[in-house]
Parts: sequence; C-alpha cells; structure tokens
Amino acid sequence: MLISTQSDMTVVGEAGDFETTRKLVREMHPDVLILDLSMPGGNVRDQIEELTRSFPETRVLILTMHDDVAMFRMAVAAGAAGYIVKSAADEELLTAIRKISSGGTWINLPGSKTDAQPALTETPESKGLLETLSAREREVLILVSQGHTNQAIAKQLFLSVKTVESYRSRLMNKLNLGSRAELTQFAIKHGMLNSPQ
Repeated sequence: MLISTQSDMTVVGEAGDFETTRKLVREMHPDVLILDLSMPGGNVRDQIEELTRSFPETRVLILTMHDDVAMFRMAVAAGAAGYIVKSAADEELLTAIRKISSGGTWINLPGSKTDAQPALTETPESKGLLETLSAREREVLILVSQGHTNQAIAKQLFLSVKTVESYRSRLMNKLNLGSRAELTQFAIKHGMLNSPQ
C-alpha cells in the first residue's frame, strides 16, 4: 500500500515463496525486488545469489525483521544491493527503493552507529585510499568485513593472530576508520564483499 501511493513507483507483483518470486521476476522484470529473508523455499543465500545472477537488471533490497549483522553480511555478500530492517521508518524504505533503482545502494547496518546510511558510492578519495592497500591488506579487509574473527583469519591466511591484529590496525589507520562496521561499509562501497574467499 505504501509503495502504491508513490507517483514514481508501481507494484508489479507479489509472491510468498522463492519459486513464485523467480517466476514473477522472469515475467515482470522489475527494477527492484524487495525480498524478505524469512521467505520459504530454500536456502536464502543461494536464492539471493541465483536471483542476482539470473536477473542482473533487477536489484535486490532486503526488507527483514532480522536486526542481525551476520544476516546483513550474508545478504550483501550474496549480491543484495540494500538491507533495511522492518522497524525503519516508511520514508527510509521509499528512499532506499529510489536509491537502489537508480543504481546506488542502501545499507541500514543493524546495531551500529551507521544505521540509516545514505547510498554508498565510491568517491575519488576513497578509491585512492583503496589503491594504497596491499594484496594482503585487502584479503584481511574482506575477511574482517565478512565477520571472521582474528583467529579465523589467522588460520585461513596462515598468519599469527598478532599479525592479523597488526593488519587490522594498519587498515584502520590507512583508511581513517574506527570500527568493524566502518570497515564493512568501506568494503561494500568498493564491491569487495563479492570477492571469492
């Protein structure tokens, strides 16, 4: 009902499971697909990946009750262009739809000071910062942003925990960031969470 009242938006279909969702997206080619993580019909990460791979012209916005950073990271890594919790204001949802339909992203990162962030877009300054990172620093940044602990990163990269902590500290300093949430947003901004790990 909310979307239907907007002069620049049209609801072209509704579905209650992933099978019906895929069928409608194939038929209707919507600009934005608003997807609930609790929808029945299979592994949600696999479904997001399939939808974004099969229908790249349709951008996925997750609207969910899951105020959970791990779910957020999973959805973004799977290809979602936005994530917003159902407790957000109606106006934020409408803004998120508009940003995503115009090629941007919208991240309502739960549990952090970065709630209700506007679209994340690359800037010349942030791109320049990215270019200062070594290959190993990029690896650590991606793994940190995906929610891995220092111990897990150390094991995966065959490093000591202390070395991983040093890389993480160096990343914070180089990128002028102060938290894991800000590292995650930087990685999202530069499309790094879609990198295979």
